[in-house]
Amino acid sequence: MESQKKHPKVFSFEFFPAKTEQGINKLRNTREKLAALKPRFVSVTFGAGGGTREHTLETVLEIKRESELIAAPHISCIGSTKAQILEVLNTYLDNGIRHIVALRGDIPSGMHSIGELRYASELVEFIRSKTGDHFHIEVAAYPEFHPQAYNAFSDIEHFECKVKAGANSAITQYFYNADAYFRFIDSCESMDVNIPIVPGIMPIVNFTQLARFSDACGAEIPRWMRKRLEAFGDDRHSIQEFGIDVCTQLCSTLLEQGAPGLHIYTMNIAWPTIAIWKNLGLLVGDEAATRKTA
Repeated sequence: MESQKKHPKVFSFEFFPAKTEQGINKLRNTREKLAALKPRFVSVTFGAGGGTREHTLETVLEIKRESELIAAPHISCIGSTKAQILEVLNTYLDNGIRHIVALRGDIPSGMHSIGELRYASELVEFIRSKTGDHFHIEVAAYPEFHPQAYNAFSDIEHFECKVKAGANSAITQYFYNADAYFRFIDSCESMDVNIPIVPGIMPIVNFTQLARFSDACGAEIPRWMRKRLEAFGDDRHSIQEFGIDVCTQLCSTLLEQGAPGLHIYTMNIAWPTIAIWKNLGLLVGDEAATRKTA
């Protein structure tokens, strides 16, 4: 963890672009509440195959226009041509966006063409070739390994390729086993990969939803956690109380051992992040956690 201890701690949040008026208003409300926590930046996701391309752009530009938050849009290469990617990059250049998250992206079922760039490393290289050092580029890291990785070693090598292509820092897929993160960092250090690698944290609010997400992305829910969550049944309050405690302890362990910050997958809900921030002593001012129905 020595490489990570050298970096200043960066705290950031992730939003997804809403498609309905109700969802847009909910995101605005969440954004306003979490802005009080003074994150370094907020990222905005990009749907599989570019499914939310316009919504991502609209959300990012609104955040920049109506708040003091730094917005970092996700850019995916799957399903896009180089010309389409360059058009998006130029739009962000024109609007003063300087922070992006470069991802390969998920391949939607039935997609006939995955685009001109097949890997995130190629996307990072393309961005650098067209925009130089204008953007701070985040990439993804997988402490428990990408579900489509051939093996653990090849997954680390793919991450190394993204760094060599020009990535500035990385955000991990969420996990609940701190040792997976620590071992991933050890592997990176052995390859002289020393960029900041910020742990991604998914607050536990809905166990059914979490299990579905985890099965899809390869994030492991430890057996003891799964059994405890299953035992709560439909007791949503107990699930959420347990989830906040588990995530608080995970975050505390990571920060104490030298992780360079935290990136919270908010799911456009404010209170879980505020509750964790309060437990960690990271709150700004007199903000307090308020439990609300998700």
